[in-house]
Amino acid sequence: MTTVFEVEKVNPLKPLEGKVAIVTGASRGIGAEIAKALARNGATVVGTYNSNPASIEEVGKVIAEEGAGTFHAIQADVSVAEDTERLATEVVEKFGKIDILINNAGITKDRTFRKMTKEEWDAVINVNLSGIFNATKAVINHMLEQQYGRIISIRSIVGQAGAFGQTNYAASKAGILGFTKSLALETASKGITVNAVCPGYIGTEMVAAMPEEVLQNIVSQVPMKRLGKPSEVAQAVLYLIQADFVTGQAISVNGGLYM
Repeated sequence: MTTVFEVEKVNPLKPLEGKVAIVTGASRGIGAEIAKALARNGATVVGTYNSNPASIEEVGKVIAEEGAGTFHAIQADVSVAEDTERLATEVVEKFGKIDILINNAGITKDRTFRKMTKEEWDAVINVNLSGIFNATKAVINHMLEQQYGRIISIRSIVGQAGAFGQTNYAASKAGILGFTKSLALETASKGITVNAVCPGYIGTEMVAAMPEEVLQNIVSQVPMKRLGKPSEVAQAVLYLIQADFVTGQAISVNGGLYM
């Protein structure tokens, strides 16, 4: 008996050509870089923002100037289920489908646990963890119907190792792993992969705002002796989108800081 495998023809210069991707929290930092990387590789990218239209416009401007692909910005608060449902509906109406979801939107409200308020706990959990539920719930039926999908959630080294004053953030990012592995089991036979990327300390605006002595102490602990680049996180995302036989996994991009 001979088994015949059908091989999809892919443009090696633009392997994501024809794919429609949603990147939540795409207005700056890692999310912005992921949106640019997906567009450069041929995807039609929808980037969400919550309260910073100027930043998301800048991302779209860079993509347009590069001639990299199609970019469309939509305001959506991922902590609000109605917003993510509206987002998915608008994307399907405009582009016909949803192939890729990058769950990147996240916030921090750091404080030692003894001083942390219930409001600070809820705010971080609602965006970082419930937001992933909301966004994924909004797109999953579209992916199941087409028997194809890529769901990638951005975690953090803090969800693996913990961090002083970040019990809310660490809990939200740790919870993503259980979500990822469980959903991967449910969708593995349906053409959908579900994975996560765990960045270490990346040279974003948020990290750059740290006091110099704190930043130098962090860098000294990284075996590679430097901060990561947002583009290096995007590389891991691109790999997982194209890796057909990888699901339920979490790839760390941290320069060896946590192994």
